[in-house]
Amino acid sequence: MATSVIETAPFARATVGLTLRGVTKRFGSLVANDRIDLDIVPGRIHCLLGENGAGKSTLMNVLYGLLKADEGTICINDVEQHFRDSRDAIDAGIGMVHQHFMLVDVFSVAENIVLGREPGKLGVLNTSSARQQVRDLSARYHLDVDPDAIVENLPVGVQQRVEILKALCNDAKYLIFDEPTAVLTPQETDELMGIMRALRDEGHAIVFITHKLHEVRAVADDITVIRRGRVVGQATHDMSEAKLAEMMVGRSVNLLVNKTPANPGEVRLQVEKLKVSDPTGAIVVNGVSFEVRAGEILCVAGVQGNGQTELAAALLGLTPILSGTVKVGDKDLTKANTHVTLAAGVGYVPEDRQKEGLVSELAISENLILNQLDRYGTFGRLDVAAIEENARIRVAEFDVRTPSVELPASSLSGGNQQKLVMARELSRPLQVLVASQPTRGVDVGAVEFLHSRIIAERDKGSAVLIISTELDEVENLADRVAVIYRGKLVGIVPPDTPRDVIGLMMAGTPYTDACADSDVSLDERVMV
Repeated sequence: MATSVIETAPFARATVGLTLRGVTKRFGSLVANDRIDLDIVPGRIHCLLGENGAGKSTLMNVLYGLLKADEGTICINDVEQHFRDSRDAIDAGIGMVHQHFMLVDVFSVAENIVLGREPGKLGVLNTSSARQQVRDLSARYHLDVDPDAIVENLPVGVQQRVEILKALCNDAKYLIFDEPTAVLTPQETDELMGIMRALRDEGHAIVFITHKLHEVRAVADDITVIRRGRVVGQATHDMSEAKLAEMMVGRSVNLLVNKTPANPGEVRLQVEKLKVSDPTGAIVVNGVSFEVRAGEILCVAGVQGNGQTELAAALLGLTPILSGTVKVGDKDLTKANTHVTLAAGVGYVPEDRQKEGLVSELAISENLILNQLDRYGTFGRLDVAAIEENARIRVAEFDVRTPSVELPASSLSGGNQQKLVMARELSRPLQVLVASQPTRGVDVGAVEFLHSRIIAERDKGSAVLIISTELDEVENLADRVAVIYRGKLVGIVPPDTPRDVIGLMMAGTPYTDACADSDVSLDERVMV
């Protein structure tokens, strides 16, 4: 299908506070940003749309002082800026919530949020004041976090809340939000949209990067589309999601998953009364029981931080199980380590691809065999030619966009890193696939592809367990939906259960009460 032509709107210089003109950023021969012009207007929400690797995050890192542009200018109120680092950008009134967190893992939430502007005297941190600041911010923006929690002990979703609060703490006039809603329920997302609108109405300028097209339509005042490092034009919030998706990727995109009804077979994954604790000893998975059959997808839906991370880790032998059992087929894997679990035919896509899914410094080809070393070498020597050939096949099969399989995994965009992890896990016969947040931070084109591969794995006869905070993803993939809250299953319901009912269940409301609260008639199909 031919690419749509997008008319570029003229720049409203009279009202613009922050302007980028001709901004270009190169990494060797790769031009990540190619002569980009952008106007960030006070009192407006400006959405950036583009595929993974289109250059959105690179552009924002230039704006935030983390990268230096090779060409072009940045001006605030017609005064040219020269940011040496992010501190200069912060001092100029720019705040950023990063897609990949910029937190100090060994610090507490309070210490991270006040970092660089610590309350106290003579170099001594006033911890009471710092904690109170966090409590006040949490209450104001409805983002509940414990000020005393150590960041490295927090799930990914809660860490993202800390990033949001940290940016809001600086009272920046120009706020950059990079995928801020990935870990929120629909109700919490609505609240965040309200916060963004309130900040806009107070005169803040907001740059909003999201892959959720309905959010763009709901909140955007301005929309700039970036493709392969260039601005290809402006869109409008009243365009359909299908049209916005086409503008992003340059082709038509199927936003719905094409799948036939499931044909479940024997039980492949059986979990009984599972209990798991976090590093502090608190019970975070509390008596969870479920089963997944061959040829079906069970999606675990819930707000990040309700035990999903620890559940997945326990299933893969990455964290000890306090009590209960885990079986794959007739094999009891309750006390098995990760090596034994993988050998039993369990594939694993972790929620944090950078920390748990890849070794960033290793080549793409090497990352593709991390759990299959015995297939590519003997007597401690690896077959380099076979490894490279496997990589070429997988990179082509999964559309991992890279000029060379010998580049490090860190050279890939987030979406291509995710496809790399999926390519590795689906390149061997599986009994069970466990995928946690399989499309987090991935654009609509890559989501379409990854979802099709997950459905294909189900149809091959694997049992698939998806852990996701994305209700669109749950609706598209699930044959059954298990809703988790504070480490317990609230219920297991059909995939066509109304979104507001599932949203209420994600907040801990039992199924019957959620139906009553949303004026939905009770459904006898509920399974728990």
